[in-house]
Amino acid sequence: MPRAIRPALAALCFALLPASPVLQAEEDAAAPKETAPAVERAPLEERSQEEASNLARQLPAREQQQIKAGEESFLVLWQPANVSEPSGLVILLPGEGESADWPEAIGPLRRKLPDSGWSTLSVTLPDPSGDPPPPRPLKTGEPSKAEPAVSPEKAEEEGPANTEQAGSAEPDTDPAPPPLSRDAIQKTQTERVFARIDAALAFARQQNPGAIVLLGHGTGAYWATQYLTANEPKDVRNLLLVAAELPTGYEPALEDSLPALKLATGDFYYKDQPTDRDAALRRLHASKRQKHPAYIQIAMKGLPADRRTEQEQLIRRIRGWLSLHLEADASKAPSKAASGPSI
Repeated sequence: MPRAIRPALAALCFALLPASPVLQAEEDAAAPKETAPAVERAPLEERSQEEASNLARQLPAREQQQIKAGEESFLVLWQPANVSEPSGLVILLPGEGESADWPEAIGPLRRKLPDSGWSTLSVTLPDPSGDPPPPRPLKTGEPSKAEPAVSPEKAEEEGPANTEQAGSAEPDTDPAPPPLSRDAIQKTQTERVFARIDAALAFARQQNPGAIVLLGHGTGAYWATQYLTANEPKDVRNLLLVAAELPTGYEPALEDSLPALKLATGDFYYKDQPTDRDAALRRLHASKRQKHPAYIQIAMKGLPADRRTEQEQLIRRIRGWLSLHLEADASKAPSKAASGPSI
C-alpha cells in the first residue's frame, strides 16, 4: 500500500469508531432531560354512585330516572301507583350506607306501596360526610431487573452520579390546603342532601299527586326532619320515620327538632332494640312537653330470623298509618295521639 494513502485510511478508521464511554456520558449529562407530564387522576367515585350504577344495570329502565341537584345528577327509582286514582306519593330517603333499593324498609316499601294506591320515589343520597378519600398512590420508581438497587455502602463510595442534577431538584414550597373544619364539612353535606330532596320534590310535583309524604329510614329520618324544619314546604304535611337514627356528630337531636314541626308524624321503631327504644322514648317525652297534636309512635317487633315477615309487618303498619292519618289536621288530631299505640 502506498504511504500517502495510510494517513487518510487511519483518519477514516478513527471516524468510524464508537464514541468513548466517558465522552458519551458527558454528552448525556449535558443534554436536557424531558420530564414526563403529570397525569391527573380522576377522583374516586362515591360508594353511592357505584351502587346507583349497579342498580341501573339490574333494574328495569322504566323504574329509573336521572334528575339533577345543582351540578350533580343522581338516580331516583320511580314506581307509579297501580290504581287509576292514586292516593298520593311517598318520597323515600334511605339511611347512611343504604341504596335507593335497600332490602330493609326502602326496597320493600317502594315496591309494595304502589299496590295500595301510593306512588313511590326512592332517592339516592350522597355518601356520609367526613374526611375526603385518600389520594390514589402514585407509582414510585422501583428498581427493575435491568437496574438493580445499589446498596447504601456502594452508594456512599460512589457518591452522586451527577452533582449538577442532584442539586437541581427544588423542594415543593406550596403549602398544602388546610383541612376543612367539621362545621364546613357538615354544612356542605347538608346542602347536598337538601338539594337532592328539593329535586325529588320538584319531580314529585310534576306527577300532580294528591298528597306528598316524606319517609326516612335510619339517618334518612334525620334528613327528612331537618329538611322540613328548614324549608317548611306547604305541600308536604306528613312525615314518617322508620328506625330513626342521628348521623354521627350531627345536631340537633331528633327529640329537639321533631316536636316543633307540628306535622302529622308517624314514628315507627323496633321495641326490642334498646338503643332504638330509648331514643323513641325521648322523642315521645319531647312531643308531650311540646303538646304535639299529631305525633304517633308505633312500636314493632324485630324479627332478625325472619326478615321477610319483618318487612311485611312494616309495610302493613305504614299502609295502615297512611290510610288512617293522611293529611291529619294538627288542630283536629285526637288528644291521645301523643301516647301512640304499641303494635
